[in-house]
Amino acid sequence: MQKFVLVFLLVATAALGAIGFWFWQKNSTSRADLKLEILAPDEATLGEEILYTVKWKNMGDVGFENAKLTFEYPSGALPSEGAEMRKITDIANIAPGQEGSMQFAARLFGKKDDVQEARATITYTLRNITANLRAETSTSTVLAVVPVNFELDMPSRMESEQQFDFTLNYSSNSAYPLSNLRITLEYPAGFEFRSASPSPIGEKEWNIGALNQAEGGRITVTGALHGNVQEAKLFRATLGSWKEGKFTLLRDNSKIVQIIEPRLFITQKINGSSDYIANAGDTLHYEVFFRNSSDRPLENLSMVVSLDGKPFDLTSIRADGGNFKPGDNSISWRPSDVPQLRFLGRGEEGKIEFWVDAQKEFRPVSPQEMNFVLKNSVFLSDAKEDFTMKLSANPGVEQRIIGDATPGAPQTEKFYIVEWKATNAYNDVGNVRVKATLPAGVEFADDVQPREAVVTYDSVSKEIVWTVADLPAGTGYFGEFPAPLITFRVRVTNRVEKIMGEARITGEDRFTNRSVTDTAPEITFQSDSNHNE
Repeated sequence: MQKFVLVFLLVATAALGAIGFWFWQKNSTSRADLKLEILAPDEATLGEEILYTVKWKNMGDVGFENAKLTFEYPSGALPSEGAEMRKITDIANIAPGQEGSMQFAARLFGKKDDVQEARATITYTLRNITANLRAETSTSTVLAVVPVNFELDMPSRMESEQQFDFTLNYSSNSAYPLSNLRITLEYPAGFEFRSASPSPIGEKEWNIGALNQAEGGRITVTGALHGNVQEAKLFRATLGSWKEGKFTLLRDNSKIVQIIEPRLFITQKINGSSDYIANAGDTLHYEVFFRNSSDRPLENLSMVVSLDGKPFDLTSIRADGGNFKPGDNSISWRPSDVPQLRFLGRGEEGKIEFWVDAQKEFRPVSPQEMNFVLKNSVFLSDAKEDFTMKLSANPGVEQRIIGDATPGAPQTEKFYIVEWKATNAYNDVGNVRVKATLPAGVEFADDVQPREAVVTYDSVSKEIVWTVADLPAGTGYFGEFPAPLITFRVRVTNRVEKIMGEARITGEDRFTNRSVTDTAPEITFQSDSNHNE
């Protein structure tokens, strides 16, 4: 009997196990039962819209429930719809044998040969089973073409402490506009930044903004390298775009400059200063010094100085022993003109000099013309040195009487309307003020127009101050920048020779970082004026 019971239990257990295995097998699945793939091009062009097609199919005989698709764009992608880089879509149920697909469009941005990876994941459950299952896949697209030109142009060899210019040229051939662009320069140790056009943020960053197809620009940097002979200096430039606090690199360029041993050391002074800032109408006295720093004498040298800059009055050039050539705006000296060019011993120094005027009535032709520099390059044998000098801003003030506020009033007391107008041809000027002191017998009578003008009067010193604030370049010379002006009244209580003292305008030149000023003459009464009748 016991043996029978034991056999029965063994048979029942085996039967239950077989039934359980059948149910388990019927409801089990593997990742291979859900086929998931992403179809996308292997290569793409920067800014080109590409299509990702996510396809799935239930390869098993069990239905999938609560299915959700998650698609993740590549890090350098700009989705064509919306800004989310991760999109989740409910698929619901996937019956056995059922298949489906979804498409996602985006434009890819990044550096040439960047590998941009997109990922797709489907999570799901089985009937009567609470555990989440998942299938995932990915695909990669290579940025094979980046239609952006980005070139760093600079000499490969340079003497230590020699000033030089280098340029960074950029342009876009992309059919899709590029936006939020920024260029960054990485300077080597020993590089001394002196200036750049256009002006950077700090010394090494430029906000380019947007570039459409066939648009571009150029950045010019002036500086000097300091280092030991044979030392290599690495310059690196990058172009990229910012999006939601993330920087995407599009192009980069690097150049190495080697420090070489100088034979000739060239320096220059203008009006006795090595960092002179010119004013319109200045006579500029150039002194160019050259020294033999090699270990042997140098003979039969020739020197050429070329001038570049709209503010130069080239008709005023005077050069002792030099020959001016108007065609290329250069002055040349031969060995027969200067003894030190004929023979320059070890450690010896020579000098040439010339004079040229800055135009007195120089004016820009458009508001975009500003921050003028006067450049000259010195060529001596195989040595070259570039120099730049900034042109100071020239704010102006005009004052005049525009009316008698009390016609027919007694001669012992009259009111006059005074007008002040501020102008500025080039270089932005900030913290601008106009001041004047009233002479004896004249009082400030207020009535300032426009009323929002910031004008103060000190009754003790009798000084009137108009706070103008900022004067952009071109103010008073172009329609988009009209000259600010004010009027106010003054009261004349006695017989006086003048009604207004000298008016003085002051401000800070944003380009040269120095104070600038100009004056308007005092206003006097003529002996036959109405006031003195």
